Amino acid sequence: MSMPEEDTSTERALQGLESSNSSVRLQAALAVGTGPDPRVVDKLVERCAVEPDFYVREILTWALTRHSPAVTVPKVVGELRAEGAQARSQALHTLSKIGDRRAWPAITRALLADADDEVARSAWRAAVALVPEGEEAELAGVLATQLGRGERETQLSLSRALIALGEVSAPMVRAATTDADPRVRQHAIATERLSRDPDAGFEFAVEEAKRIVALGAGGQGS
Repeated sequence: MSMPEEDTSTERALQGLESSNSSVRLQAALAVGTGPDPRVVDKLVERCAVEPDFYVREILTWALTRHSPAVTVPKVVGELRAEGAQARSQALHTLSKIGDRRAWPAITRALLADADDEVARSAWRAAVALVPEGEEAELAGVLATQLGRGERETQLSLSRALIALGEVSAPMVRAATTDADPRVRQHAIATERLSRDPDAGFEFAVEEAKRIVALGAGGQGS
């Protein structure tokens, strides 16, 4: 007896996700997202942790968002405890795209301060997307402890996250402009400037912050 067409297409998709050809994996992920099948969710989550191609990872995440959050969220949350940085980072990215706030308790302080910059950046974005009303200030306080870390791309991600939280983050950023660490001061000042003038861009804000820190002006410069 032949297999139902639905089972055959699911089997093809599962095989395609394991292909050595990134184009085949991309097409398989697209097919799964176009015709969601909860039986494939485990494989999608598994592939997110190891998929080397950025574009395929994005489609894997998209395919997961096409399934019921009741099915996907618990499985994706489970990946936040994985040893591999990519598994944690992509899981956080996926949770931010699903947008189900039931995942909020899984965004821990440990993830927000993860030693891997990509994981931390994904955690910041997910936290801003999922934070419940009334908990923004506490989140801003945790994020402010990360000021000064990483290179320019990481610092821009953190600045954007703090700015996205709105006025609740302003006192924390302001306090950091007088921190003993010049990197923290510089990043805090740049964040303030970016908040006031987003069109000027982060590079300009950083250069202005460098000038202020070099002059010993703390956060009081114009």
